[in-house]
Amino acid sequence: ASQRPKSPRPNTPRKDEANESFWDKIGTLGRKKKIKEVQEVQVEGKHAIDSPGSPMSVDVPPDDYNLDDNEERSMIEPRSYEDPKLKELIEILIEWINDVLAPERIIVKHIEEDLYDGMVFHKLIEQLTNKTLNVQEVTQSEAGQKQKLQTVINSANHILGLSRYGPHKWSVESIHSKNVVAILHLLVALARHFRAPIRMPEKCVIDVVIVQKRDGQLNHRIVSEELTGTYVDLGLRCERDAFDTLFDHAPDKLQVVKRSLLTFVNKQLNKINLEVGDLEAEFSDGVYLCLLMGLLEGYFVPLHHFFLTPKTFDEKLHNVTQSFELMMDAGLGKPKARPEDIVNADLKSTLRVLYNLFTRYKNTH
Repeated sequence: ASQRPKSPRPNTPRKDEANESFWDKIGTLGRKKKIKEVQEVQVEGKHAIDSPGSPMSVDVPPDDYNLDDNEERSMIEPRSYEDPKLKELIEILIEWINDVLAPERIIVKHIEEDLYDGMVFHKLIEQLTNKTLNVQEVTQSEAGQKQKLQTVINSANHILGLSRYGPHKWSVESIHSKNVVAILHLLVALARHFRAPIRMPEKCVIDVVIVQKRDGQLNHRIVSEELTGTYVDLGLRCERDAFDTLFDHAPDKLQVVKRSLLTFVNKQLNKINLEVGDLEAEFSDGVYLCLLMGLLEGYFVPLHHFFLTPKTFDEKLHNVTQSFELMMDAGLGKPKARPEDIVNADLKSTLRVLYNLFTRYKNTH
């Protein structure tokens, strides 16, 4: 990202080689030893990947092979960078980030180089949520950057309704080590959650090289990694359906549909002395969806399966997710909405889910 402030450096005169101190020489020897170690590990790594039987040859910088025992590192297989879908995905995400961060006058040019230290993610989340994160604005040290990243990632995971402890497709270490796969996974998740006004390419799948050091030897494998799924999973501006047409061109008919769905759900909920007045708001916590599925299928949903009085986003998300699972258990297709959209009271998504139930159970007594 451009215009990042840097710590001022004093203009000290360069030491003459003849006046090098004893400690300077020791430091030089240490650096040479470290470089030699990295070069040796690079040779091991190149041998592991270029060995007979390997389907692909990968040229990776020496730092990427400087692993501790049992440590694992992944990177995009270089030829995958030529995949048109990956190029398009990166370009679209960069444009989206720059649009969001325009008020901050931050310009991102390279995914891995500009996002690894947490500053861009920090500003991106603040702009998307209109909330200020309690982190240091500028951090120069590696420890400071990782500490900031940890706070930013914890915030992102909370927003996305993910457990704090994982496992996730991104982490402090993977993002700080400029792992493009991890960075892209987090960006795609944020774009989906905040319903970014972009159309990401569907089914963007790349080859990823995973290198692990075991007993001093480097081993590698190549796996396929899906960065984006189908339009249903992306939840963005994709295939249009009848509800898009109703919202755009027939608001009068939309009101008729809403009244029909309201009558349908209240017919069931009245059996347990409940009634809904606002489809958009009252289904957002997932409670009525869980109860409705039990009534439609003729069973009692145990109260320990969902939160009866949810307070947090995570509890509401759990309820909606649970109701979706009950729908699929009953033989309905996967809902054409994301649980996050229901919790965020997206009317179109809520109507899609309720209409799916109406179509299946309208003649059920």
